[in-house]
Amino acid sequence: MAGNGTQSYGVRDKLEAAAPLTPPPPGKEVLIKIRELHKRFGSRHILRGINMDVYKGETLVILGGSGSGKTTLIRHLMGMLRSDEGAVTVGDLNLNKATPAEMETYRKRMGVVFQGAALLNSLTVLENVGLPLVEVDHKPAAEVRTRVIESLRKVYLPAEEILDLKPASLSGGMRKRVGIARAIIQEPEIILYDEPTTGLDPVTVNGVNELTLELQKTLGVTSLVITHDLHAANMIADRIAMLYLGRIIAVGTKEEIAANQHPVLQQLLTGSTHGPLTEAYLQPKKGA
Repeated sequence: MAGNGTQSYGVRDKLEAAAPLTPPPPGKEVLIKIRELHKRFGSRHILRGINMDVYKGETLVILGGSGSGKTTLIRHLMGMLRSDEGAVTVGDLNLNKATPAEMETYRKRMGVVFQGAALLNSLTVLENVGLPLVEVDHKPAAEVRTRVIESLRKVYLPAEEILDLKPASLSGGMRKRVGIARAIIQEPEIILYDEPTTGLDPVTVNGVNELTLELQKTLGVTSLVITHDLHAANMIADRIAMLYLGRIIAVGTKEEIAANQHPVLQQLLTGSTHGPLTEAYLQPKKGA
């Protein structure tokens, strides 16, 4: 049994090994740098040494199953969590060491598209989209209205027709677009998408994916998309990273990821119920 356990742990170590960092290609500038990022919640070690670069102007998709650490990672990028070890650096700003004033400035550079849009049901579309301008920038009502209309038009919504509607009056796809309009209203440099197509029908999913591509093209934003949607990843990504049990185990272009023979990636790409993604939950933990 001891021999089998040692062999099992050896195989598991190989499966969970982090992908090596590679230098940025010619002409690419690193905007977000993640180094040896660790996060624990009690006895749970969620992020276990993440190393990753996000290039300026690219769309990087992070794939991962349930429990892989996707949500914890994006909360670090949003500045909602601080790591136990390691750091997230955006430009020259180390988010672990940033002052409240520096974090406020950073958040103005960043837009977030939440899973389910995260609109406030008691507010109108105008009030939802304009919220950052009112609460953060303290802009006058006339300017807020003008910029909300501009932002809604950028996501192909009939602005004047829906300004006074509540989210409950909108379809799922329209709510998602309203959420994206709110994310871009401060003209961010970075957009973080947290499972942007969850719960949407296939036509609406394609619409959101096309919109993500359009925003990157027209606004020049750097986008980081957290998802488990392979179709979306292949449609929008410049590069794809695979997050598995708290580590980035593979990263590359769509073609490189498709050709990668890592067993975790192969199970995700084929959709098989047999493989490390499912079997990991049946294996004993080290030290257990």
